[in-house]
Amino acid sequence: MDVDIWAWVGETQRQLHEAGNTGLAMAIGDVPAQALEGRYSQLDVMAPAIAQQAENLGQPWLEFYARYWHLVGRIGDRAQGVVALDDARTLVEFAGREDVRDCPAAPGAVLALAVTQANTDGPGYAAERLQALTAAQVEVSSPAFSAFAEQRVAALVDAGRFEEAVAHAESAVAELGAAGREASWELGAASARALLTAGRSQDALTALEAATGFKPDDPVAKERREGVLRALVLATLNRVPEAVEALPDLDVVGDHPRDWVEWARAVRLLAESAQITNSWQLGRVLKQWIDYFAVMGAYRARAQLALIAGDLAVSRKGVWQARMLADLAESTSGELKSDAGITERIAALRVAADNATVPDSPGPREELVGYFDAADGFNADPERWVGWLAPLSGQDIEATRRHTTTLGFLGYPARGADIYWTMLVDSGDIATADEQDISYLTGLLIEARQDERLEQMAQLLPEAQRHLALGRLYRARERWEQAAAEGEAAVAAGAGIEARRLWATAVQQSDDNARGASILREVLDSDEIEAEDVWRMITMATAAEDWETVRAGAAKIGMPLQSSEGPIEEEMGLVRIILPAPDGSQRSIVGVRTGPATARLAIPQPPGMGYNAGDVVVFDPALLEPIPESPEEQEGFIPPFAAVSMLRPGGYTSWFFDGAAPSEADWTEFNEVMVERGWPMWVYSDDNYTVTHPTTGESLPGVFGWIAIPPEVSPVELDAVLDDATERWVHPLAWLDLAKSVDIEVERHERITKEYGL
Repeated sequence: MDVDIWAWVGETQRQLHEAGNTGLAMAIGDVPAQALEGRYSQLDVMAPAIAQQAENLGQPWLEFYARYWHLVGRIGDRAQGVVALDDARTLVEFAGREDVRDCPAAPGAVLALAVTQANTDGPGYAAERLQALTAAQVEVSSPAFSAFAEQRVAALVDAGRFEEAVAHAESAVAELGAAGREASWELGAASARALLTAGRSQDALTALEAATGFKPDDPVAKERREGVLRALVLATLNRVPEAVEALPDLDVVGDHPRDWVEWARAVRLLAESAQITNSWQLGRVLKQWIDYFAVMGAYRARAQLALIAGDLAVSRKGVWQARMLADLAESTSGELKSDAGITERIAALRVAADNATVPDSPGPREELVGYFDAADGFNADPERWVGWLAPLSGQDIEATRRHTTTLGFLGYPARGADIYWTMLVDSGDIATADEQDISYLTGLLIEARQDERLEQMAQLLPEAQRHLALGRLYRARERWEQAAAEGEAAVAAGAGIEARRLWATAVQQSDDNARGASILREVLDSDEIEAEDVWRMITMATAAEDWETVRAGAAKIGMPLQSSEGPIEEEMGLVRIILPAPDGSQRSIVGVRTGPATARLAIPQPPGMGYNAGDVVVFDPALLEPIPESPEEQEGFIPPFAAVSMLRPGGYTSWFFDGAAPSEADWTEFNEVMVERGWPMWVYSDDNYTVTHPTTGESLPGVFGWIAIPPEVSPVELDAVLDDATERWVHPLAWLDLAKSVDIEVERHERITKEYGL
């Protein structure tokens, strides 16, 4: 992004601050970091909000900025393909508008589309990418030149023009050098990939080492991505120990889909070494990644990863899995615009699977179920058990249960559902099937996203099981109204506690907490209900202010309460309440627990947060962190809970203060003044915060924070108290927003703010 864009961002931040939209104003400057640092929950909330605000303000450059970074957050580390393709094309159209095309950052839309196409099917879109990248005519003076060169190199590699790719990378680096600029690390890495694909592995390593000092466009990802690429190059050179050392661990790359195929390629080359474990756990993770790419429409990556996972499965004698992965790659190949060797690799995988030796089973076929049940749950290999139980599955019900659920565990629920379907539905036995088997088949169909098939099966079931199966489906798909209807019908048909849980959860999601609580209270005295159900009932009853039901639930779980009627307002110790922030992040706020599922917030919050000190919130009583084991850690532990809803706003208003820190005695007295009046105050600055001495220019310790006053206290009263409490301080404190609000000594506070550099 060009500096002009940041000027627009700064100006809009100022406008939003003045309009009182502090949260959104702060978020604007943070959007690129959200995209690059992987804070996607924030990005997915804030970027569209900023784009809408920019449209309302008539600022198309800023709208482009927000839409661009949101797309980068989707197609970069998250590697989205088809699901982002229409948005990428729309962004290109938006960038071509008369009021946007002169924006220095507008060419970024072409880059974004090229990346999205590469994510979808690199070779299939290679020609289209090259044409668009060339037509953009980005000059070497442009900040985007290096990124355009990187994407052109990648497109040439996907087009099979390896030497051209190498030459273009070298030419781009030379052009940048002649212009007094340095290539990005990403361009250097693209050059190394081109050399590696051209069969010049040693040159690839040299190029990668030469690029190490280049400044990255994505500094957050550089170390991880460089490690993955270095491991792949070293593995290709058969320098195994160095490659293993360079390869980032699975837990490092696990949240970064953009790295998965390259990481898996390196692992495949290193899997025969003693330092890399080719285990069923690896196969399970790779299958999860394959499924992710299916959802994102990253078809080329899905096929490539399926073939790599298939090769690894053959190496560990997982023949059944290798064959299924070959089938998966073949089905995915139908989505590709260009084969680019996929068919040939599928055929090779099938041959390898046919030639592999299947491990011997641990005992006779008729005794395998017993062996399975007796197996060590920690050391047993579920991949091998799938192969051993396969001949019995679909014939013997006990073997089928174990085989299909293990298939689902390993990431193949569709195959498990097929077996169960043949055994129960096609045979006509579904109406009399055991509830456990119906539950297993329902779960497999839901996991495999075979909704129509599940609905078809449900019509063959007895009434209670039919409603329960459909309710489970609708709950999984968050179709709450339908889930509630099916849950209610299942309860009426005698489906038991699971149906009540489903029904209560569904009506809770529809904001009918009173009804949800009553659904569970009806069976409060039954043997079926569990502590988790009671806590759920308490939470819903609290949100509905049904204090009688809350007390009944507390009595059930043995939680003593002091009062016997009316709202529950007790002092039960400190808690941390986790609440959403306007920028999509979360805030942990200390509060006082006032009931089984309520807390009163104790910390003042900036305006625009949607909550403040004095508010009473409902929280989910499930702990978000385990209680520490050691007594020392327990002593300072404040339990964290997730907020559910606002029960009762306190009506407090927060006001900001800022300035040089006073003496310890003055600060103690200031705190006492606030405590005496019951006005919550919180310091947000840390020990590193300093202000500037107005005459000497030296740094002084600073302090800033917020004070919250209840609705019966006027801002004028707060101003007077602050003035009286700080008048003898060596350095004055400023509360400019409050002064402007009450129109008292505004010029004095503006002068303090300016003189101390606040």
